Amino acid sequence: MSRTISPSTGRPYGLGRVARTWHVSRATVYRHRAVGPAPMPGRRGPIGPCSDGELVEHIRQQILVSRFHGEGYRKIWARLQHAGIRTSPRRVRRLMGAHGLLAPHRVGRPRTRAHDGTIVTETVNVMWGTDMTETITAAEGVARVFIAVDHANSEVVGIHASKSGNRFEALEPVRQGVLRHFGAIGPGVAAGLKLRHDHGSNYMSGDFQAEIKCLGITSSPSFVREPEGNGVAERFIRTLKENFLWVHTFNTIEELRRALVEFARHYNETWLVARHGHRTPAQVRAEQLRVDRPSVAELPLAA
Repeated sequence: MSRTISPSTGRPYGLGRVARTWHVSRATVYRHRAVGPAPMPGRRGPIGPCSDGELVEHIRQQILVSRFHGEGYRKIWARLQHAGIRTSPRRVRRLMGAHGLLAPHRVGRPRTRAHDGTIVTETVNVMWGTDMTETITAAEGVARVFIAVDHANSEVVGIHASKSGNRFEALEPVRQGVLRHFGAIGPGVAAGLKLRHDHGSNYMSGDFQAEIKCLGITSSPSFVREPEGNGVAERFIRTLKENFLWVHTFNTIEELRRALVEFARHYNETWLVARHGHRTPAQVRAEQLRVDRPSVAELPLAA
């Protein structure tokens, strides 16, 4: 139809006029006119000074002649530029990746966990967790808060506050828990108990480790870069911050220490532990050890 001669003008109608009249795309006409199979999709634009196969050989040659190991695609691209082979960095990266020529790089942490994901215990006095946090007092500035929590019922077995965060202050909540639940401070009185802590210098110090060893406690440090291993203590610190440290102000560290003891007592008596059927830590301990609730409700004040 496009080649038909118009009787009025004496010229062909043309493909454009016919396509507009019939509302047909000219690209469709050209596609049907093409002879042979459709070309395979590929990278658009000019290929460059050489094909992909030739460029890969040039890349291999640059890697072999270089005395340096681990050069990335940017430096290989620059060496190709110096050799008179002009191409794009993206093409060099694509070809090096496709042929396993990219420099080795760090791929991040493995997905496998160092621990089995279970840190809670079935009964009390099997494992305690201890940790430290900080807060501010109006008159004495920064104060360090140390806690010790039972992994079975999330009970606070010891709590302490001091100006210093050294190893001796870190031992105080552990001593409180041993005195309270094992009846004395002496060699081997807490035999069979494990203590979970992080790798802080106060917890890994020789004095701290020697003290808990004398008490019969086995050190159980959490895995490096695995804070979940000390998750029971970490979870209590979150509760302590949200319900106490961030909503109250204190003038002195002694005032803070006494308020911490009162908060811990209230927590042990009223906090509901979901995994124990929404019972309080004090109720769980009383049921497991068959002791009266008042005898485990009070925490001793730090010296």
